[in-house]
Amino acid sequence: MSVREIPLYIDGQAVASSSSEWQDVLNPATQEVVARVPFCTEEEVERAVTSARQAFKTWRKVPLAKRQRIMLKFQALIREHTDELAELITLEHGKTLPDAAGEVGRGLEVVEHACAIPSLQLGEVAENAANEVDVYTLNQPLGVGAGITAFNFPIMLPCFMFPLAVATGNTFVLKPSEQDPSSTMRLVELAHEAGLPEGVLNVVHGGPDVVNQLCDHPDIKAISFIGSTKVGTHVYQRGSQAGKRVQAMMGAKNHCVVMPDANRSQAIDNLLGSAFGAAGQRCMANSVVVLVGEARKWLEDIVEGARNMTVGPGSQRDADLGPLVSPQARDRVLGLIEKGAQEGATLAVDGRGYEVEGYPEGNFVGPTVFSDVKADMAIYQEEIFGPVLCVVGVETLDEAIEFVNANPNGNGTSIFTNSGWAARRFETEIDVGQVGINVPIPVPVAYFSFTGSRGSKLGDLGPNGKQAIRFWTQTKTVTARWFEPENISGGINSTISM
Repeated sequence: MSVREIPLYIDGQAVASSSSEWQDVLNPATQEVVARVPFCTEEEVERAVTSARQAFKTWRKVPLAKRQRIMLKFQALIREHTDELAELITLEHGKTLPDAAGEVGRGLEVVEHACAIPSLQLGEVAENAANEVDVYTLNQPLGVGAGITAFNFPIMLPCFMFPLAVATGNTFVLKPSEQDPSSTMRLVELAHEAGLPEGVLNVVHGGPDVVNQLCDHPDIKAISFIGSTKVGTHVYQRGSQAGKRVQAMMGAKNHCVVMPDANRSQAIDNLLGSAFGAAGQRCMANSVVVLVGEARKWLEDIVEGARNMTVGPGSQRDADLGPLVSPQARDRVLGLIEKGAQEGATLAVDGRGYEVEGYPEGNFVGPTVFSDVKADMAIYQEEIFGPVLCVVGVETLDEAIEFVNANPNGNGTSIFTNSGWAARRFETEIDVGQVGINVPIPVPVAYFSFTGSRGSKLGDLGPNGKQAIRFWTQTKTVTARWFEPENISGGINSTISM
């Protein structure tokens, strides 16, 4: 059977790459090669940027109502093709089908938000701010934007970028992850089926060379990045030095604080799902649970819950988690588990050597739980990006807040409690961008911005919500005064009537 070659997308159509460098796209459950993706040539990237630059000249002038109608059609097509998109995600990423469908739903929320673009892009006006002087603002598009996404959400992360960028009148060049590009490509096809004109949305593929070309290109005005801290820092620094706006959402070490007054079963079920869903391959995974006071006695329930989770291929409907995305990702996670045991953490549940019947080549790691974790251990300091939960015990809420705030990352955190006082104290004093109260993964709805902070974010403005509108537009302030015309050919009335 011939293996499908992933195309580029330029000028509104799929384009076969002429690159000599290609990478296999694998099914993580079987290691079967399901596609091949090119690493674009410099000329191909240049062609994509040129296409976007040319399209911007006309797209920026398209009425807001027409852009709105395209977004409305786009969201309808995503809804119609949810199952197809989810199957493509599962095929190349490995996450379970229900999890993949949930990802499509989260991306859909952003597109639905973009459907309100006539209201979102409104400026402000002060009539008669001075003597017959009006002052008003215009929120105008920047030009060509670029997006660079990680593998873990091949639908949601692109939706965090291009829908609002193009809805505000920009054009776009997207570089998806080379590990699972098929669902992203199908999303782009649906955007064009919805009515995006040629050149408004283009796709290139590749590694560091392509990323650097996008960072350096003078025609690209803004870059949105979601991925690792190492790459995100590089993109932010290189893009900023080239004079671009850059938003970089990066690594995390998220904590779930559990108070002894919390609903026990709900808290445990939620923290297990947030730690092990998508095999822990998400930047908002709660990979550390901080048990406060008497809640430390709940460790046995957490261990039992982890042991009872079902591991299988993403196509297995009752699976709680699927394989890791690649053998390299699996080996890295296994290495960190080994290191945690060597450093003295208690390995309460060992996910190594996990075998799934019928899938001997799958990248499976079972749910893993460490207790007695200390802040100086590698399993706490590094973002494992796998199904590994670190359990920490403290005496008080103050100690829990101090422990979380001492971590350099600030992406998300949650607290489980029935005390309004404790919840308010936590949300006020915690130094983390996104807070959940009895919510395990505090990713806000799409009309609020994604607000990671500290080591998890570079740039002032994040994706989604009002911040994204500000990121993809520039504010132009107009101060205007109009004088009465001179008496020409019969005076002002005849002048106006001409």
